[in-house]
Amino acid sequence: MRRGASLAGSVSSALACGIAALGLAGCGAGSRPATAATSATSASASGTTTTITTTATLTTTATATTTVTLPGAGRPPVTIGDENTPEQFLLGQLYYQALEAQGFSVALNQSIGPPEVIQQAMATGQLAMYPEYLDTWDSSVAGIQRSFRSRRDAYLAGQHYALAHGLALLNPTPFSDTNAIAVTFDYAVENNVQSISDLMSVAPQLTLGGPPQFQQSPTGLSAIGQFYGVTPAAFKPLELGAPEYQALDNGTVQAAVVSTTDPQLLSGGYPLLADPQNVFGWGNVVPVASVRVLDAEGPTFEATINRVSALLTLPMMRELNAAVEIDGQDPGTVATQFLQSEGVLPQPSTTTSTSSSTSTSG
Repeated sequence: MRRGASLAGSVSSALACGIAALGLAGCGAGSRPATAATSATSASASGTTTTITTTATLTTTATATTTVTLPGAGRPPVTIGDENTPEQFLLGQLYYQALEAQGFSVALNQSIGPPEVIQQAMATGQLAMYPEYLDTWDSSVAGIQRSFRSRRDAYLAGQHYALAHGLALLNPTPFSDTNAIAVTFDYAVENNVQSISDLMSVAPQLTLGGPPQFQQSPTGLSAIGQFYGVTPAAFKPLELGAPEYQALDNGTVQAAVVSTTDPQLLSGGYPLLADPQNVFGWGNVVPVASVRVLDAEGPTFEATINRVSALLTLPMMRELNAAVEIDGQDPGTVATQFLQSEGVLPQPSTTTSTSSSTSTSG
């Protein structure tokens, strides 16, 4: 039954007053629940009295907001870079996002070019930092034409060159991305092959697949012949990526040159042959940074980069590469999810809004 205008006005007025009271400190609003109740009474023509009581309850929580100044706030803007491979795109995003989360004003320049272009950009200050592979730094940048028996020796030699040129190698990653020789699991078992030197026994029937440049590289065919006495019966040029694994599967080659961070190695179906002589070098990533930039940006800049590097184990790098190269995910998205899972970035916030309305008549 619809009430008269005067009764409806009384109820509306009561509701408005009750809700308004809940928003005023003088009416008891604050950190405690506040309740406002009003009653409207009307006499009908028959003499019956009807009482309508409206109650509104609201709980409010006082939240203190604290402004936190991030370590990178106010520091000079910098540009970091990465090279033109899926793995490098990932590395660039990982360092970029971690630095940005610390308040640094940082830009990411992708596909920064060959070593000579990169070093020119570092020298002129156009580039502040980029991730490089230790063996590439030593051979292609520092011009060191010898092998190292330990990662430490390779790092110290590279660091000596870097410091002499106003640069610094930051902490190396646990993972190392180098060439390796893979076989199928069945082939390894059938021929008792565990190390590169074990290929000597099957060399007369062995076809080795790999990138064309492996035939001329000082750490290629000549190196495995010199250090392990292995001279394959044939060499089949293959591009790095999926082709070498397809060639192993279909028997076109019995062994193939692959990369240690290939996502295909997650399956466990392609064991890597041991390289005790370290013919393929040390491919740990060493972020190369300008000493001038490190001084200007403060200790948190270097610490943030080192923190990210320490998380990058070989199994993890294969998983990250798989997300990009096999699953087709965006490197930036993959980097964000990984950094969130490791606590480098905050977890995404979720907001839940619930609205409830109850009406009682009778």
